[in-house]
Amino acid sequence: MTLAASPIRYPDVASRTVMTRRAWWLVVLNFLIPGAPQVLAGSRKLGRFGLGATLTLWSLAIIAFVVWLLWPATLYTVFSTSITLWVVAAVLAFYAVLWVILTFDTLRLVRLVKTAPSARAWVAAVSVLLMAGVSGTAAYGAYFATTTSGFLASVFPTGPSEPPVDGRYNILLLGGDSGPDREGMRPDSMTVVSIDAETGQAVTIGLPRDLEYVPFPDDSPLAAVYPEGYGAIDGCEVDVCQLNSIYTEVELKSPEMYPNAVAEGSEPGIEGVRDAAEGITGLEIQYYALIDMQGFQQLIDALGGVDINVDVRIPIGGDENNEGVDGWIEPGQQHLDGYHALWYGRARYGTAGGDYERMARQRVLQEAVLHQFTPTNVLSKFQEVAAAGADTVKTDIPQSMLGYFVNLSMKTKELPVTTVELVPENGVDPTEPDYEYIRSLIAPAIAPATEEPAEE
Repeated sequence: MTLAASPIRYPDVASRTVMTRRAWWLVVLNFLIPGAPQVLAGSRKLGRFGLGATLTLWSLAIIAFVVWLLWPATLYTVFSTSITLWVVAAVLAFYAVLWVILTFDTLRLVRLVKTAPSARAWVAAVSVLLMAGVSGTAAYGAYFATTTSGFLASVFPTGPSEPPVDGRYNILLLGGDSGPDREGMRPDSMTVVSIDAETGQAVTIGLPRDLEYVPFPDDSPLAAVYPEGYGAIDGCEVDVCQLNSIYTEVELKSPEMYPNAVAEGSEPGIEGVRDAAEGITGLEIQYYALIDMQGFQQLIDALGGVDINVDVRIPIGGDENNEGVDGWIEPGQQHLDGYHALWYGRARYGTAGGDYERMARQRVLQEAVLHQFTPTNVLSKFQEVAAAGADTVKTDIPQSMLGYFVNLSMKTKELPVTTVELVPENGVDPTEPDYEYIRSLIAPAIAPATEEPAEE
């Protein structure tokens, strides 16, 4: 059949049956291959432009899919930078507008008045619904990309990446709890997470807030002030030499110790705690993440809560005598919202284990969050997560490392997490800690696995 005889471009306009069948063909083609109706029945120039844009989009999608299958970290890295996301948003906005233009032009080519009266409303309605679905999805994708870009820019700085040390990335996690009843902020939860840079195997090292005489690396400005350990100059008075006092002392009293901290996406107090964590563990810590506990409550709520197997009855509020308790988290399998998850990890009084039991609960909560909050869950509630996360997390992990860490975290989720607790049950006395002994507890946990020698 020659093009001149094509019923698509040169239909029998007197036949309602032919025109109706042609109308449906054009609507379907506009949905499946945007630009095709114009090439076959309208402006070939517009059609070629639409087809070129469609084929380009298909090609990009296929390339992205192949890269995701073969090199997922590369794809995550590309799509976790603000600039890339703005480009994606612009491209999606372009396609959203193009599909609207092509759909209305297709409806013009359909010539509804020539179709069967009973089909006119259906042809128009289906065309508009398909246009709304395709263009609306693209427009929402553009909005999502810009929102994500804003979130990433507000939380993750730009800057160079750090290489692994001895094949591992060591990250300091701080749970900050600033309130009207205290001067400054004391991080009540401190954990070093050491992750194998290849396998994703994670080791968490809980740092008790009441560790005393903390040593510092030789190049730390705090080492010059406290050469025998934190607070060891005049003897340790109440709270003066405890680990969680370092943030307040440096941040409020001696910020000049770390003059470049703010410019590098950190704070003097955080850098002081990072030096302390390095001195305790003997590990070089490349990055930190500070999580505000009130924001943590919002984050858990945004993700729909967390499932925890509660071992003992946990008080909400109150003091060491259980006075002023506002409620209880009961033992057993519980689905906790943000408020109750916060108290599960925060409560210090009302349980026999005190601070050390609280540290164990925080580790349970961290692992539950790691395993339950999948990328699908996060993406489905991203707007709420972004709103909570922008005010919740402060970190110096650069955007250029996000893709790598996302890929690594997926490996981590599939592996058991090793925990090293620096508690009396493991031979650690917080008032007279033996830091050589502490490092001897940590070293085998992060050592690479070795093969057993074959038996002869």
